[in-house]
Order: sequence, then structure tokens, then C-alpha cells
Amino acid sequence: MSLVPWLLAILSGLGLLLSLAIVLPAPTMLILVFTVVTPEISPWLVGVHAIALLLLARLSLTGGVAIAILVCSLLGLSLSLLPLLQVPATVARFNAEMERGLGSAYLKTVPEPSRQAMRRQPLQLLDVFRGIPLPPVRIQRGIPFAEPDDVPLKLNLYRPEAVGQYPTVIIIYGGAWRQGTPNNDEWFSRYLASRGYTVVAIDYRHAPEYQFPAQLEDVKTAIGVICDRAQEFEVDGDRIALMGRSSGGHLAMLAAYDPDSIPIRGLINYYAPVNLTNGYYDLPNPDPLGIQNILRDFLGGTPEELPDLYDRASPWHLVAPNLPPSLLIYGQRDHLVQAKFGRKLQEKLLTFDNRSIFLEIPWAEHAFDAVHFGISNQIALYYTERFLAHTL
Repeated sequence: MSLVPWLLAILSGLGLLLSLAIVLPAPTMLILVFTVVTPEISPWLVGVHAIALLLLARLSLTGGVAIAILVCSLLGLSLSLLPLLQVPATVARFNAEMERGLGSAYLKTVPEPSRQAMRRQPLQLLDVFRGIPLPPVRIQRGIPFAEPDDVPLKLNLYRPEAVGQYPTVIIIYGGAWRQGTPNNDEWFSRYLASRGYTVVAIDYRHAPEYQFPAQLEDVKTAIGVICDRAQEFEVDGDRIALMGRSSGGHLAMLAAYDPDSIPIRGLINYYAPVNLTNGYYDLPNPDPLGIQNILRDFLGGTPEELPDLYDRASPWHLVAPNLPPSLLIYGQRDHLVQAKFGRKLQEKLLTFDNRSIFLEIPWAEHAFDAVHFGISNQIALYYTERFLAHTL
């Protein structure tokens, strides 16, 4: 018997297993990787299932194997189309939210050259397959900026090719406060630099060896150094935004919302924790990373043992009037930091008459932007660069 039907069945079955990760939550860290990645590469899976169906028809296969291929491919195709089918309504909702938060004519404040440099559409399917092109930029990695407790902390600089003073984005990496380097998500840093920004990716000490507020102290030290060396780093000190992902977004909010902070023009939070006490008790289901263990490592105990510290470490308690404009982007399927926490933060920010934009991507998991060419990151990038162009 020919191996072709069996190979086709294996292709179809594997495609279906991957497609199931679009709708099923991850009980373990290993499976979480698939639930993060699969929705972002769903156009690839659409292609796999379409090819399987075309081959099935062309080869005129019959019998039980053919039925299995047909069922797997049709079901997999239906699942892998789900994110793409939600894109138009999501984009319409995000456009309306941007106009509500920044004004219906917010792009008119952006110079024409900057507008031309931005992505033209929220989603370009071709880029899912070829990647997003990156023009050359100047990169300088590993610049020392502090050595608390003999821990060397460094930063990376990403700048446009031409020398000049540029609006600046300071980026704080995620990693559950436990791990990471300024090299994380370097693609994004290079992308922003190619669009006319100085990007400074900074380091901080990690839990559990160093617990809060060590991380925030390091972030504030880095910001101070960047401002002191603004001329050298090609930083426009009057136009600085803070951005962070997950735990980095949490630290970015603490720094940006601090009433004693330097003036920050904008805050970008990708799926960051907001209220650590609530996060300790209101756990995702499933909970593949063990949120309570992460928080105990970070803060040194439970909310019962350290209630004041949990409050001080929660950006929620810093919300007040006259905060810098905030862009909050969360994944609706996030099983590390649930989107509802970002939604509640948005409501509180608006209660105090702050400018804030909340974008919730229906199909996205935590760290969706790790797949930089994926559909969620493309959409997040589209609105992030418009937010930056307007606020900086």
C-alpha cells in the first residue's frame, strides 16, 4: 500500500493538534508555548489544511484513512481560520478606541514623514510568511549603567542610522521578574529605531535573589542615567516614553505613575500585572506557571504576610489624576496575566480623567508578540507606533 495516504494523514493530524491550541488552554509550560505561538501562525495552518484537502481530492483517496484526513483537515481549517475571521471586527473596535482615547484627528498631529514610515495596515498577511522587513540601525549593546550589590547592570542602545536627538522609548523586559536581558525582543527595538526613535533597553536585578523594590530601584537608576547622558545617547529628554512587557510592564507603570518620576510622555503596557494582591488570589485556570510562587519569589511572602508591600508593588494604587497617557494591550486568552486586570486598570484610569487606551486581542495568549511576524504582534505594532507618534 502507498505511503502517501499515511503521510497525508500524519500531516493532517499534526495540523489539527496544532490548531486545537488556538482554542484550548495550556495546563503546563510546555503546552503554553504552543498556545502562544499557534494563533499567531494560524495563516500557515490554514495553508497546511488547504493543501491536505487539495491533495486528498487530487489523489482520489477513499476508505477510512481518507475519511480521517477529511475530518481532521476540515476541523483544523475551521479552527485555524478563527483568529483571521475576528480580525476585521477587532480592528474596527481598536480604531474606535484609539480615536476615543486620543481624539478623532489624532494622526493629524503626526508629521507626514512619520506617518509615511508607519505600517499602512494593522495586518499584512504577506508579512506572516516573509517576516517584517527591518532597515539597518545603529546598535550598541552592553553599556554599563550601575552595579548594585556588585551585580553589573547594562543597557542596549538602538538608534537610527543618522546621528541626532530622537524621541526615546525606554523598554523593560519581562520574565516574571526572574529572568531576561536587554536583548529580549530585540526585533522590536530595532524596528522602532528604524522608525526614528532612540530605544534604550535596560536591565534590572532578578528575583528571588533580589526582591522588590530592588527591580524598581534599578529601573529608576537607569532612567536617571539615560537622562544624565541624554546628549551622548541621542535621547530627547523632553520626549520619553516607558514600555514594558509582563513584569517589565509592571515596573514601567510603577515608574511612570510615580508622582516623583521625571515627566514621562507616554506609557505602553503589554499584558502587565496590575494589582498583585488580587492576582495572588484570582488565579487563571489553568495556571501553567504557578502565579503564587512567582509572586512569593518577587515579594518574599504572601499578601497576608506582607499586605503593605503588595500594595506598594501594585500600580493599581498609584492611579491618580494627570498621569501620562497609557496604552494597555492584553490578550483575551492570557493564562498568566488575565485581561480583566488590564480592563479594570483602564476603568480606574478613566475614572481619574486620564487618557488611556485599552486594546484586548480576542485570540491572543500571554507574550503573543514573541512571534514578531504573527497576527497579534502586527496589530499591536500598528497601534503602538501610532500611539508613540502622537504622544512623543
